[in-house]
Amino acid sequence: MSRPSSLDFDVRQIPFSRRRSWLDISPVVGLHTVREQLHLVSHRTGMHPIFAFEPTLPVVTVEAGPARLSWVAADDARVDAVFESESAVRLRGRGLGLRIADATPELTPFTGTYFFRDPIDGSAVFTSYETGRRYRISRLRGELELHGAEALGESERAVTARGAEWEIVIEEYETALAPYTSATAFDDIVDTVAGEFDDYVERIAGWRTEDSPAVVASAYVLWSATVSPAGFLERESVFMSKHWMDKVWSWDHCFNALALAPGLPAEALDQFRIVFDFQDPSGALPDSVTHSEVLYNFVKPPIHGWAFRKLRGLLAEPVGAVELREIYDALVRWTGFWLERRRVPGHPLAHYQHGNDSGWDNSTTFDHDRLIEAPDLAAFLVVQLSVLAELAAELGLPADAARWRDEGGAMLAALTGLWDEDVFVARAAAGGRASKKTSLLNTLPIVASPHLTRQHSERLARRIEQHLTEFGPATQLVDTPEYEADGYWRGPIWAPSTAIVEDGLRAAGETALADTISARFRRLCERSGFAENFDALTGAGLRDRAYTWTAAVYLTLAREAAARAAAGGGV
Repeated sequence: MSRPSSLDFDVRQIPFSRRRSWLDISPVVGLHTVREQLHLVSHRTGMHPIFAFEPTLPVVTVEAGPARLSWVAADDARVDAVFESESAVRLRGRGLGLRIADATPELTPFTGTYFFRDPIDGSAVFTSYETGRRYRISRLRGELELHGAEALGESERAVTARGAEWEIVIEEYETALAPYTSATAFDDIVDTVAGEFDDYVERIAGWRTEDSPAVVASAYVLWSATVSPAGFLERESVFMSKHWMDKVWSWDHCFNALALAPGLPAEALDQFRIVFDFQDPSGALPDSVTHSEVLYNFVKPPIHGWAFRKLRGLLAEPVGAVELREIYDALVRWTGFWLERRRVPGHPLAHYQHGNDSGWDNSTTFDHDRLIEAPDLAAFLVVQLSVLAELAAELGLPADAARWRDEGGAMLAALTGLWDEDVFVARAAAGGRASKKTSLLNTLPIVASPHLTRQHSERLARRIEQHLTEFGPATQLVDTPEYEADGYWRGPIWAPSTAIVEDGLRAAGETALADTISARFRRLCERSGFAENFDALTGAGLRDRAYTWTAAVYLTLAREAAARAAAGGGV
């Protein structure tokens, strides 16, 4: 029996949606674009606002929870919304009407929305060029007024639901639907959705305690950003956000998989494997994948061996032999891409071609040169090669296991050659010029601490301490000229770098520092939510405010802290 999950949130920060839906309700309608009114937004073929919701009386408050969104006016006049399914939103009004207006300003032969009344059932139908889908509004109770049906060019296109009590449903679909029918009452739908969310929280965070007060909110960020298989995506997928970061990137997905693994093992494995569905003939993974787009112009770092090792440790049941071999083969091809396509002849180290390849788009490590043999990349490959050796031995491939151990030893020796006094340095792929050393990226080889000397691990730990603020490890030393409060990877605190550093420190035996980093990041999320990144000095949330890898890292760190506390260890 799941525990009821109490949660209220600001819909201006976190979109209102439901697991598996490609729709949300939010004022965020595009990249850094926020409207005053809430909109119904679709993420098919991109991010597109479909309708603007305009209450007919001044609204006092907007209330949001996992199952219900409400506009509340004076005298408790209100409109309530619930996702009846992944493609249908039910709306109910009592004493408050709602105008539902086309969000596009003009209909042209190639853009905008065409609107008509369906002569079969009297519903209002909007067809969108932007999403390639239709949106049907059917009246269940009350009045439904249509404005601008069959208008061309620039014109008002809207419907208004009104009456003492009214109810409608909005459905997203492709070409045709039978007339809408439902015997389920509005409040029963709310109860069903709330129960589904409660079960989700219980499955991935049944361990939660009073020491992890943001668990329910973090679970909602993940739950509501999940979409069903559609378009290019053939597995249920957790987007980075249902704001403008509505994609799966080829390292972000690893952190989400780790958060899901304890209670949703099949979904976690799907989340881990989703980008490998798009592996190209060279073995490279795409930069990102979404409904109608797969981008290969950049890649992302090879953290997948590290992530898969951790993932397997969280699963209640072992990965089946067939699936394990498929994952092994995919990791072999991904590692081969770096060893065969990203090494200058005669060089033992692979290189990035741009900061985007590293996931640290504008890190100061890339200031001098964009094509660099970076220490984090070498360390990730050391870990991944060790995982391949383990998997090969487990699969009965001793020759392969020996090969990966040899490759890993050579990569570790080359990584050690990048050591410079108290931290690792990157070098230009052509010419060997040394990079700046003030980015946290240069300390990420701590992830390979079981393979490093004790001296290297200790010095890296001391360097990481220099990055530590009240809220966590800043991605750029805050006392350097390059530090920027909202500088993306030139200062703010990020979830993935925090998770990787914390894990590497713990493996190095630097448990006190790892505990401090874990605790500070968790308190940061509890204070400032699950933003894309955070101001390292004030803790303020920055950029996208409902980011799943932030929520996922919070869940993972909180779960691990609860396990340590239960075992009588650190926090």
